[in-house]
Amino acid sequence: MQLAAAACRTVDHAFDRAFGATHNPLRQLGALATGTFCLAAASGAVLYVVFDTSVAGAYQSIDAFSRAPGSAGSIVRGLHRYAADAFVLLTLAHLAREWLLGRFKAFRRFSWLTGVLLLPLLLVTAIVGFWLNWDRLAQYSALATAEWLDALPLLASPLARNFLSGVSDRLFSLLVFVHVGLPLLLVFGVWVHVQRLGRPRVLPTSAAAIGTLASLLALALVLPVRSQGAADLATVPAALALDWLVLFVHPLADATSPAATWLVAGALLALLVGLPFASPRIGAAPAVVDPAHCNGCRRCADDCPYTAITMVPHPNRRPGMQLAQVDPLLCAACGICAGSCPSAAPALHRTGVTSGIDLPGASLDELLGSLTRGLAVHPGVQVVFGCAHGADVPAAAPGALVLKTTCAGMLPPSFVEEALRRGAAGVLVAGCREGGCEFRFGQDWTAQRLARGREPRLRSQVPCEHWAAVWADRGDEDRVAAAMARLAPRAVAATSGVAA
Repeated sequence: MQLAAAACRTVDHAFDRAFGATHNPLRQLGALATGTFCLAAASGAVLYVVFDTSVAGAYQSIDAFSRAPGSAGSIVRGLHRYAADAFVLLTLAHLAREWLLGRFKAFRRFSWLTGVLLLPLLLVTAIVGFWLNWDRLAQYSALATAEWLDALPLLASPLARNFLSGVSDRLFSLLVFVHVGLPLLLVFGVWVHVQRLGRPRVLPTSAAAIGTLASLLALALVLPVRSQGAADLATVPAALALDWLVLFVHPLADATSPAATWLVAGALLALLVGLPFASPRIGAAPAVVDPAHCNGCRRCADDCPYTAITMVPHPNRRPGMQLAQVDPLLCAACGICAGSCPSAAPALHRTGVTSGIDLPGASLDELLGSLTRGLAVHPGVQVVFGCAHGADVPAAAPGALVLKTTCAGMLPPSFVEEALRRGAAGVLVAGCREGGCEFRFGQDWTAQRLARGREPRLRSQVPCEHWAAVWADRGDEDRVAAAMARLAPRAVAATSGVAA
């Protein structure tokens, strides 16, 4: 799994160079999938206006609307088909990426399971959409699906025989209801899917959205979607242009058997559902709140990436005062909450650090102790605060005092000032690449705090010449080394200037 994650990040870095980390499509596959779903829904609404929900009129209404190449109707129909295909493709890519990165365990179990259970709903919605056109492809898909369902010992009479005996207008009304109703269930399912994420990104960046729309428009113009002849249940289609992305189950059932296809589909779904349960749910110890030092400021709750923190009445019973409360099942033990706590500043304490919220296994007090001892043994060295999930800082920073945190977001900005006050030659903060934080917001919040745009802020009294930040993943150790090389002369020059 580690090799798969490393390969995935290598591909990410290649896309970073092409698109930039902020607009990298691989880092927003879920948001892009939601965007294409919205586009499919909007174009589908236009098609529904002209659609005749009858056996005789369904094919004619859509074919007449989109027959002329390059017309508005042809473009809308193409957008609807290609947006639906993109929705399926991006959803599967999002699933594969999360699996390769191991993001299905512990606190991510709920999001993984709710996402996996949406897959059958997505495929049913897409397949039924083909039937509404009621052309030769729709006929083939409907009959193949009926035969596939007939393999289950659940139905009193074969569906395939019912289809061959005739298709009624009432059936078309039912299909329209299904094709409109299931997407509404998908919307609700996506809402549940992101419930345990703080500030979920449900739509892509504007650049990624425009690029996706332009690509789908180009496909709609260059490869217009055409009907494949009106359905005729008295004959069997000889040759069809199949949509392999959505209708792959039909040729699979033809090549094997409906029963075998059910076994493959069931085994695959069971594998995906079982993945989180094959991994231990218990991870690092969750964050712990100290009521004596929590002032109810809500910063930890606002910054938590997984909505693991809520505010409750403070036990001191002061009117209006609140206390942070951690849900251990949702806590990722990332420490971002500790980095947001105003009581974590070393200058507020005579000895050590007692934060309002902290990680019991890797506390800020322990981090301060390591900083103090390290500078006592090696005075005047550079200090590097590194992220456990980012670049291999010890390999990139020989001779520096390297202090690891669970996430860069765990580091209060006051620790930069404290390291300089204790004699560090310079301070480098190293975290994951932009958009690649293991805990979603650690890099973002750290960058904003150091830039004095988010509380707790790095104080303006700290000279910018004495510190720097670098965002680097595993394999980016050269970035860390280069940042240290740039920082050293700046810090020396600034110190010399002050001395003069």
